Amino acid sequence: MVNRLVVAAPASGSGKTTVATGLMAALRRSGSRVAPFKVGPDYIDPGYHGIATGLPGRNLDPVMVGEQKVASLFVHGSRGTDIAVVEGVMGLFDGRIDTEGVGSTAHVAKLLAAPVLFVVDARGQSRSLAALLHGFRGYDPTVRLGGVILNQVGSERHEQVLRSACAEVGLEVMGVLPRDPAFSLPSRHLGLITAVEHGPEAVAAVDAIADAVAKHVDLDAIRGLAAIAPAMAVPPWNASAEVEAVAGAPVVAIAGGAAFTFGYAEHVELLRAAGADVVTVDPLRDEELPEGTAGLVLPGGFPEQHADLLSQNEPLRAAVAALARSGAPIHAECGGLLYLARKLDGVPMCGVLDADGSMSAKLTLGYRDAVATVDSVLARAGQRITGHEFHRTVLTPSSGASPAWQWRGHDRRPVAEGFVVGGVHASYLHTHPAASPDSVARFVRACTSAEMPYEATR
Repeated sequence: MVNRLVVAAPASGSGKTTVATGLMAALRRSGSRVAPFKVGPDYIDPGYHGIATGLPGRNLDPVMVGEQKVASLFVHGSRGTDIAVVEGVMGLFDGRIDTEGVGSTAHVAKLLAAPVLFVVDARGQSRSLAALLHGFRGYDPTVRLGGVILNQVGSERHEQVLRSACAEVGLEVMGVLPRDPAFSLPSRHLGLITAVEHGPEAVAAVDAIADAVAKHVDLDAIRGLAAIAPAMAVPPWNASAEVEAVAGAPVVAIAGGAAFTFGYAEHVELLRAAGADVVTVDPLRDEELPEGTAGLVLPGGFPEQHADLLSQNEPLRAAVAALARSGAPIHAECGGLLYLARKLDGVPMCGVLDADGSMSAKLTLGYRDAVATVDSVLARAGQRITGHEFHRTVLTPSSGASPAWQWRGHDRRPVAEGFVVGGVHASYLHTHPAASPDSVARFVRACTSAEMPYEATR
């Protein structure tokens, strides 16, 4: 039995992240062990959830992993906790474009049979709130709106009118947050600044939000709402059951630190289940790869914000380039792709790929149904996967002689993207390892000298 609720809103910018993060922290302070989740492929919010709860923030994304795995991943991430808080994405019914809400907050709430706590930005409205709530509740009655948090309330009189509007439609007000610029998290070109980068200020921001939630939200009512969720007859996802471990415990280095924060907790769990000895390396600080490194994972992040410091670490850049020349497996996504380029915004990177990265005025965002074009350390030629792009940089050229992936663009024309060179698989596409555990196992097998699914180039 996992008590649970989903924090949703009519639209982005309503205060979901503020409320969800503050709620997680306030519940933890009051004695609960809280499991944090985020709907969709977002990497940034889970970092703040981790500060709030002391546990890794996890994602629930039916588009990436398939709806059949969402509940089991949720149960896995909730083990040993008292209550789970799931932060939604965008508006309640906003899912993948050209689908009937696939991957939306409502979709995940139904998969988890979880009640919804609805966060409304009350600026500029009074009794109209009743119509808004009536519309959202009636649009899909199978999604249970269980309570309301009023955010950005201007005065006591404003609160009274809003409470009356909620009473008209029979929804309980479980909290009222006043207008206060302190109840926000710092923003950047892709959304929020990551918690790792913001450091002590991120902790202070979460503490301030927790103070506000503890003062203005009825935590007992929140716990009561979460308790109405029925028991889940679903076994937990188990990394060890998804992959077969190789012998020898090859060392797999995974980039971390402030520049490389975009990763899923299940990735490290699968790497270890597949037999890897996973060691973190910080390209901003560490001048050497871990001893015995047989493979390297370079996840996404914001290397463009740290390009000068990454470039100044010449010893590590040289070590990564040498590892690539040896034919060792390297899996790079988005920020990791940029790190392998010749240059990023004019400063030298690792020089593994014959391409240069730079900032762009355009945000590239969306799911991609991709197919592997060639055999690599990550995939077999023809293997299909759904991934997600999220970047405001460009790489020139965007692909090599052997692209990592191909998909159809919005105009239905084929798009070739990424690079497969020797043991390197590098792409802008973020993938969720729980969707394709065989790819993780393939990568770890390639880290052993006995099984290389490619011809190493030296």
